[in-house]
Order: sequence, then C-alpha cells, then structure tokens
Amino acid sequence: MGRILTEKDVEPAVRGGSVYAAGGGGWADHGRMLGLAAVRIGKPELVTVDELDKNDWVATAAAIGAPAGTTAWEMQGVDYVHAVRLLQEALGEPIAALMVGQNGRSSTLNGWLPSAILGTKVLDAVGDIRAHPTGDMGSIGLAASPEPMIQTAVGGNRADNRYIELVVRGATAKVSPILRTASDMSGGFIASARNPVRASYVRKNAALGGISMALALGEAIVAADGKGAGKGSGTAVIDAICKVTGGHIAVSGRIARKDVVYTNAAFDIGTVVIGAGDKATTLHVMNEYMAIDDAGGTRLATFPDVITTLDKDGEPLSVGQLHVGMTVHVLHVPKAIIPLSAGVLDPSVYPPVEAAMGIELARYVFADEPKKKRKKK
Repeated sequence: MGRILTEKDVEPAVRGGSVYAAGGGGWADHGRMLGLAAVRIGKPELVTVDELDKNDWVATAAAIGAPAGTTAWEMQGVDYVHAVRLLQEALGEPIAALMVGQNGRSSTLNGWLPSAILGTKVLDAVGDIRAHPTGDMGSIGLAASPEPMIQTAVGGNRADNRYIELVVRGATAKVSPILRTASDMSGGFIASARNPVRASYVRKNAALGGISMALALGEAIVAADGKGAGKGSGTAVIDAICKVTGGHIAVSGRIARKDVVYTNAAFDIGTVVIGAGDKATTLHVMNEYMAIDDAGGTRLATFPDVITTLDKDGEPLSVGQLHVGMTVHVLHVPKAIIPLSAGVLDPSVYPPVEAAMGIELARYVFADEPKKKRKKK
C-alpha cells in the first residue's frame, strides 16, 4: 500500500509545486481547492511505479493553457474527474494510476481528485520535474512517436458558453495542439487526461519520484516559514529552497522591463529584464521561464533547468504576478541534479518552442548531455 495523502500534505504540495512551477504551473488557490476537495471526500493514494503491475494503464492528468494571460478561464475540480472518465471510456479499460505532466502550483495535485473519486492511484512520477509550455515536453518521449494516442479535455467558462468536452485520437504531436486550441476557446485553461501507456513504459521514461520531491520541498518551506515568522523569515525560506533543491540564487534585482503577451495559441510569450546596463539579465518566457541571458547575451540557464522568481519572502511568483519595479530573486537549479524524463531529452519537442520564442534552446540542452540519457526511450 502506498501513502495516503491527507490535508497536511496539501499545503506542502502547493508550496513545493509553486517553486517547480518555474513561473507557470497554474494557480496556488486552484491547487489548494483540488487537494482539499480530494482529501475531504476520499483517500487519494500516492504509489510508486514499482507498486503497479507492469501492464497497468497509466495516463497523464494535466491542465493546459496560460492562465496568467487571461481572466476568462474557469476550471472546476469535476472537470479533471470527467476528463479521466472520458479517457477510460475511449480506451475501454480502467486507468490504474495517474501521473502528471509537470510539477506546478496546481499541477502537482492534478491527479488527487480523480484518485479520491474514481480510485485511480496518484503515481509518484512526472513528465517533467518543472513546468513547461507544451504538452509534448511532458509526454515522456511520445512526441516523436507515430503511435495513435487518446487525449481528452474538459472545462471552460460556463457563463460565456465556453464549456468544452473533447476526445481526440492520433499521434501525440499532431493532437496536442488541438487541446491547446480548445484551451484558448474555453477561456485559457482546461483539464485533460491523455496518453495512456503501460506502467512499464512509465518506469523507463518518466521522471520518477517527482511528486515526493515537491512534497519534501514544500514541507521544508512550511517549516522554515514557521521558524522564521516575522523578521528574516524570507531569508529562512529562500535558504531552505536552495538547500532542498540544490539550487542557488543566480540573479537578484529590480524588474526594469516586462514584455509578455498572451497569444491565441494559449501561450504567454516574451521577456522580463532585471537590472539595467551591463548588469541587466533577461528572463525568456513561454508560459514559464525557459532561459536566462546576461547583458552580453551569454546563456546562464536553459530549460529543463529549474528557473523560478521569488519575492523577498521566498514566495514563488508567476509570470503574471511580475511588474516593473518589483525586486525579485531568481532561483536556478541545474538540470544535472534533477531527474530528467525522455520528454525533455527528446530533440523533437524544441523546434516549435524555439520558433515561438525566437531563441535557441536545444543547442544548450544537448551540449553536455550524456549520450546514454539522450537515447533513453
């Protein structure tokens, strides 16, 4: 038997997930809503992949969109549950466990409510330790596969008649953009269940232990926040984040410029500049922070490194929360010290993101990546 998730796990999941959200990953209040609803009506169970049969079906529970760029979205907890129901109906077999495509403010908890209501397990595995802009990046190596998959989406602003239910079949890279379009049509944020695969595939291709990592980080943040209540609490929290993640504060300073726009492809794209002159640092954004460049254009960090903005109290800030004049600290956790999935080591997921952002990513991702990792399938 795995770990029964309880109310005391909700805040750590949200707090730890907020750091790994890397500027995106949904809304903290949405995550609390999902977690509290789950633990109050059922007993969501966190399990490792080794606790599943190798032939068990595992699907990915995910939220799709760019909620920082729009206020029109509406997604209810029942939408996550119904997305899984639609996937099971289309598959014709039960889903044994749900993993998530990424950690995040709410995405760390995406599988909890379906677990509580439907009995699916919450799998301690993620498609990416940190949040990312495209579904393909969290698809654990399926983006380049021609094999037909099933993806469902549910949600939308009811008052504006934007509610959508969608079931699509096809190669992952071909159907993933359909769900992102549905997200935009629904108001900018939609629940999905997608890409059912066997547990044996997940064991080989996912970032295992990703949920436990978020919980452990969140527990350390809550403890540090309590010990440092009052003056100095921010320092204690930031120190705890750096210690648990193994990261460091790469940049600190005032935001001089923010040029981020919402697109009808449900992406927030642009840049945030911290500091000025030869001390200026640029954060490149596509929903999340994808890269850091110094004033001379030298790359300091690149996805899948964890890149997160923190305020003076150590609170992770989403892209949507940033404004000119705000002082921030930028956390950098190198990819070399976090588990990497087949999805982020798949060269095929980078060209669309590079084209949308107008910067190089893959060259830096694979410059020093061991061949044995790149071949992981």
